[in-house]
Amino acid sequence: MVKIADLLRLKIPFVLASSSPRRKKLLEMLGLSPEIVIPDVDEDNIATDVYDYSLKVTEIAKAKAITVANKINYDAIILGADTIVVLDGNILTKPIDEYEAKIMLKKLSNRTHIVFTGIVLLHKPSFKFKTCFRRTEVSFRKLEEDEIEAYVNSGSPLDKAGAYGIQDDFGAVFVKSVNGCYYNIVGLPLECFYTSLRKFINELESEGLL
Repeated sequence: MVKIADLLRLKIPFVLASSSPRRKKLLEMLGLSPEIVIPDVDEDNIATDVYDYSLKVTEIAKAKAITVANKINYDAIILGADTIVVLDGNILTKPIDEYEAKIMLKKLSNRTHIVFTGIVLLHKPSFKFKTCFRRTEVSFRKLEEDEIEAYVNSGSPLDKAGAYGIQDDFGAVFVKSVNGCYYNIVGLPLECFYTSLRKFINELESEGLL
């Protein structure tokens, strides 16, 4: 049986510039086995003057990919990705503690927010790259105090932008509706990633770089 990974014709290592177990799991769902190299970047100091959210996440993703490209000593295609949650024009990052997680979830309660994910595919050694982003609207139902308390006490919100993961048991029942790519909310819009990678591989092959 032909798998999606077979259609990509990857001839060199594929590297994920992220420590996110969710992105790794999504790539494995496609039959890919990425090498994990964690980028050393200060996300708060990248694209600080960029107010276009789609451009901001793309610039941060690019910085992650470049950092990893400079760390490894072999040819590869590197995936950098970044996800942000935006509510009322404010970016909700990963909460620093349980108190901040509770505040974020209360803000999201009974409201609609927007999730942006930018991805960058970078080829080493040429440093050619391809970018893509997706935007998804997410509406929460009204959350009860005991639900927020229980979810935060589970520890799950602390490593997620906006203090929730739609793939979690609590996150799954908090979300009332989604307008756009579901996997974008998880952290890697798979359609965007797959179509971009296919085009990128074709371009690299046509230029004799693969």
